[in-house]
Amino acid sequence: MKVSFEWLKEFVDVRVSPTEVADRLTMAGLEIEGMEPAGDDIVFEVNVTPNRPDCLSILGVAREVAAAFDVPLKTPTTGIQGDLPASEVAVEILDSALCNRYTGRLIKGVIVGDTPEWMKKRLEICGVRSLNNNIVDITNYVLIELGHPLHAFDADKLFGSKIRVARAGEGRKITTLDGADRELSPDMLLIWDGKEPVAIAGVMGGEASSVTSETQNIFLESAYFEPTSIRRTSKALGLKTESSYRFERGTDIVFLENALNRAALLMRETGGGKIHEIVDAYPERYVPPAVEAGYDKVNSLLGTSITKEEMRTLLERIGISTEDRGEKLIAFPPPFRRDIRAYYDIVEEVARTYGFGNIAARNPKTGLSTGILNKRERNFGRVKEAIRVSGFTEVINYSFMNGADLDMLLIPPDDFRRRYVRVMNPLRQEDSLMRTTLVPSLMKNFLYNLSRGTRDIRFFECARVFIDGGGPLPLEELMLGGILFRENLPCLWKEEAPPFFVVKGALDSLCGEMKIKGFSYVPSDEAFLHRGKSADVMLGAAKVGFIGELTPGVVDKLDLKVSKPEIVVFELNLEKLHAAVPENLTYSPIPKYPAVERDIAIILDEGLSAAGVMEELKGYRTEYIEGVELFDHYKGKNIPQGRKSLGYRITYRCADRTLTDDEVETIHTDLVAYIIRKTGGELRGV
Repeated sequence: MKVSFEWLKEFVDVRVSPTEVADRLTMAGLEIEGMEPAGDDIVFEVNVTPNRPDCLSILGVAREVAAAFDVPLKTPTTGIQGDLPASEVAVEILDSALCNRYTGRLIKGVIVGDTPEWMKKRLEICGVRSLNNNIVDITNYVLIELGHPLHAFDADKLFGSKIRVARAGEGRKITTLDGADRELSPDMLLIWDGKEPVAIAGVMGGEASSVTSETQNIFLESAYFEPTSIRRTSKALGLKTESSYRFERGTDIVFLENALNRAALLMRETGGGKIHEIVDAYPERYVPPAVEAGYDKVNSLLGTSITKEEMRTLLERIGISTEDRGEKLIAFPPPFRRDIRAYYDIVEEVARTYGFGNIAARNPKTGLSTGILNKRERNFGRVKEAIRVSGFTEVINYSFMNGADLDMLLIPPDDFRRRYVRVMNPLRQEDSLMRTTLVPSLMKNFLYNLSRGTRDIRFFECARVFIDGGGPLPLEELMLGGILFRENLPCLWKEEAPPFFVVKGALDSLCGEMKIKGFSYVPSDEAFLHRGKSADVMLGAAKVGFIGELTPGVVDKLDLKVSKPEIVVFELNLEKLHAAVPENLTYSPIPKYPAVERDIAIILDEGLSAAGVMEELKGYRTEYIEGVELFDHYKGKNIPQGRKSLGYRITYRCADRTLTDDEVETIHTDLVAYIIRKTGGELRGV
């Protein structure tokens, strides 16, 4: 915004150079980007931030100069004296949510003529082209001077001598002052006469009611429109004006009457005419909000020792009235400072007015941690290292997903992973939801790398998922997810283990590294996992995750150019795993005496799980069983239909002596009888 220094001095009596004024304003937060000579004048180029619409005028900048130099602020005369005729134009606000106040004055018998030279010069210095129409130029002049947009209607063109403020409704058009025919959306706010719209509120007037050289009677408008409404309308129409620029940032709902009077007086001065009484539709009076700020808190944040009296004086210098309440003050921001809403805004205003240069520079004091990780952080680090050692590479993804990802995985409607949190302003539709599982992201990583020629893919991710639990914030849980794909290509050294067991071995290794007990697997019912090639990961009786190969139905949707791909995914809840990590470890000495191994092969029903049988063996009541290991699973020749053979290797050891063959044979015979009785199986012959 361009500001004339000579015009500025009419509002504030400063006896310093323009350079010093520019420096002080910049240090107060109103940056002066440049200065240019204009005859005997100096023009400031002022960078006004969006939260300071009060500075979009000569008066607003002068107010800052007055505060910076602690000098009085002078304002133009806006009082209209004498008995005035009643207004002949009625005003009605039909949408008070979008128009909080509408005032106007009728000026009859005006002569529309040339604009005074002094006014033309000031407008042109400030970057506004003069139309050489005294009425229109005065509205622009007052806009630059006082910061409030005005609009002049030809009063004789207002049907029914009436002004109504209402939304457009369906199917409305208007021809604006620039001659363009504009189609209006139903929610756009318009100014109507008794029949048709005559202006787009806060943006531009209509051509049908414009002031021309034949105009004799003026109805002058000064109103307050809700900023978001003007911003929406201006953006939708692609129409930016000086008025919309100010209205969409917020204007002064109280001072607008002064701007109206100032323009009316200038019109009478340059074009004659009779000013009528003001008409003022003001549904709900403005009440300044109360903002509380503690004196000590302000000083603590600024590093100052400003007294109570001085702090209140600084605020009142910029128009903020205050009340002392002992250890705190109550501030009442003026209507032109609606950006002041909380205590930190008060802190900023005190700092600006006090002067940033008067606040001593100090090195910040912050408490530094020792750098020692807590147990939870150490455990999560160990988890990542354990899975990395198993050959997996870490990936990092955004915490978003698409609803179609859950459909692709066949997640049921009542599954907890359907309780997602929707992002209010997503960058794209594919990222409109917060993740409830890590699998979709890992599958995208897999597809990206596969399409670029990678044939051995082992990825893991450690990240949070977000579940809507019905509270104000979603439930956040840290998960470990992974994916493995290995194309079956001819090679010299072939890894015989199927991909499922490669991943299972990695998870077993992880739990071994974390010393987690009670870790087991049971058949999974996850809809996207292959039956017979998947399992739920259990910790005691609680499910903590899953592991399995993707079903052919899901794989087909990926449209892979690979024959019979085997893609294994897994996901574990790290929060639950962390709770199972023992607080302390008890170490035992290396055994002094040798172990003895015995094998057992049992034929039993196919429905019995190998893990369940293993738990039964481990639970046999003897102190000599050191370990149980499954080494064989067989179905086929010599095994009845619906049955299977499981082979286990039992390790026996005594801590204080060497077990004899007879002792081991006795214990092993009893164990075989016990497990046959418990499982209903039979001993398999050689």
